[in-house]
Amino acid sequence: MDEEFESGRGGTPLSKKTSEASSLTGSGSMMYDDEHRFSNLEPILKREALNVALAKDALLPKALKPLFDPNDPKIKEDIIRIIIQYLQDEGYTSSSMILQDEANVKMKNMALQKSQLRKMKKAILEGDWIEVEKLCTKQTFRYQKSFLYGVYEQMYLELINGQEYQKASSLLGKKLKPLESYAFPSDGFKDLCYLLTCKSVNDASTYQNWNGVSATREALVDRFSNILDLESREAMAHVNTPPKRLLDLIEQAFQFQVQNGKYHPKVPPKIGTVLEDYECFVLPNALRHSFRGHKGNIKSIAFCGEEGQLIVSGSSDNTVGVWDTETGENRAFLRGHTARVWDVATTRRGELIGSCSGDGSVRLWKGSELSLDSNQTPEAVLKGHEGDVYTVYFHPGGNHLVTGGYDKTLKLYDIRTGQVVRTFEGHNSSVSRAIFNPRGNLIISGSKDSTIKCWDVLSGLCVKTFSSHLGEVTSVELNSSGSMLLSSSKDNSNRLWDLALGKPIRRYKEHQNTSKNFIRSSFGPRERVIIGGSEDGFVYIWDRDTKSVVQKLGPCDGPVYNAQWNTKQSLLASCGYDGVVRTWCFNPGQIQPSAPQVPNGS
Repeated sequence: MDEEFESGRGGTPLSKKTSEASSLTGSGSMMYDDEHRFSNLEPILKREALNVALAKDALLPKALKPLFDPNDPKIKEDIIRIIIQYLQDEGYTSSSMILQDEANVKMKNMALQKSQLRKMKKAILEGDWIEVEKLCTKQTFRYQKSFLYGVYEQMYLELINGQEYQKASSLLGKKLKPLESYAFPSDGFKDLCYLLTCKSVNDASTYQNWNGVSATREALVDRFSNILDLESREAMAHVNTPPKRLLDLIEQAFQFQVQNGKYHPKVPPKIGTVLEDYECFVLPNALRHSFRGHKGNIKSIAFCGEEGQLIVSGSSDNTVGVWDTETGENRAFLRGHTARVWDVATTRRGELIGSCSGDGSVRLWKGSELSLDSNQTPEAVLKGHEGDVYTVYFHPGGNHLVTGGYDKTLKLYDIRTGQVVRTFEGHNSSVSRAIFNPRGNLIISGSKDSTIKCWDVLSGLCVKTFSSHLGEVTSVELNSSGSMLLSSSKDNSNRLWDLALGKPIRRYKEHQNTSKNFIRSSFGPRERVIIGGSEDGFVYIWDRDTKSVVQKLGPCDGPVYNAQWNTKQSLLASCGYDGVVRTWCFNPGQIQPSAPQVPNGS
């Protein structure tokens, strides 16, 4: 086997160009090729943060963009009606009455508001400015600054038109001046001041098209019609709610998800929760694509971002491969490492790719706009480890990453500056894998010393150590909630841990993991199965709860080092000794071994 896990020094010697460590670490070093490259990361990181914030909306197809405004008062009233109906149907009489009473109070306030709006509209059109001023003090209008400015502007222009300059001057100073920032256009207030020296409203450029009192009053009402016209709203008590409306809407939502899913179940699914979207539970059973191009074995793979439209691979040929998930075509080979690439990772949206190597470095690559014709150079090169770097993982926030390696330490980097923020020491041998929990406040690491450690990010202290494995720990992974930990070890087992209890609850066997390889495991579809590699050339899939092997994919030509599942693509990707990345899918036409019967959301 072409492995150097024990040597730790398979790469080139560390460069002598090192800098002082961060004041938080007190030790360690950092190097990068071009200092200005770290400044180039700032826009990428900002886009990453923005993309995460907009992800939910951006990923919706055009036809599925929001079809209604959730802030529409009419929509809100309808939702309250539906909730009241459901509470009444289920026997929650007191709760429904309380909600109805609160809704009625709001409706009374709405009725009062509508009455004041009608009066305001009538007073403006009739020029009853005394009534208008009285209404402007009410809660309905008090904070409508743009509307107030428009009203006082109309009053002022009518005073100028009637040549009542003294009253106009008083109104300008007391009412309009405090609202100057709401003037439209922005220089309109200056023209109001200028009008005190004019004989006609039309003398000011802003108001040269002013066409009389009646027309401008109507224009004012039209301009703020969204405030002044609520006649279309109906009282809650006068609308009939169809029977079991809430249940019907939920049924429609799940029917849509089932019919528009990538896979369609032959038997109608059993929905176990309405707190999660429906996902058809299938196990991969067929090879979809083989990605060829690397000239050495492939140590690790990762889907690029949550969408997984690209797959990233790290190889012993010193390159990082980027592949199109859908077509299987190579998009780029990222070159720069001078020794084997041990691990690859990406940010949540795939804006950055991280790779770590036997040359002691971590390189950051731009994840977008990759092509075979482009000369890819890393956005940054981080150093600080003494020897091979075996693992790299991005913080959920996207601005930091953690690494671990042959020197028995973990290092936390600030991507924006390239600085080592903190060094974590405590393992007695090489660190094979390090990850963040979903909240980003803990780092969990596995080591050749057979232990798993949990580290507090802020203090740098080890807060928990797990030591049930009898062999070197080769990987650690967390489920999406951070409540369960999955670990792989050279004791020929993968173990599932309950982090709250602090002990292993299940053990998965039958695969092979004993030699000098990083054989890793992870969570599969809906986290109800466990997937992992094996030295016998197969990808193993275990039922999480029964611990039985429910599927084997392969064989491949040599050990399978890693397997990863992507929910968006409904694909499993694997890599190994033969230098080929493979994706596996569900083929309904191919006989599938009995799979665990898992109801949605259970």
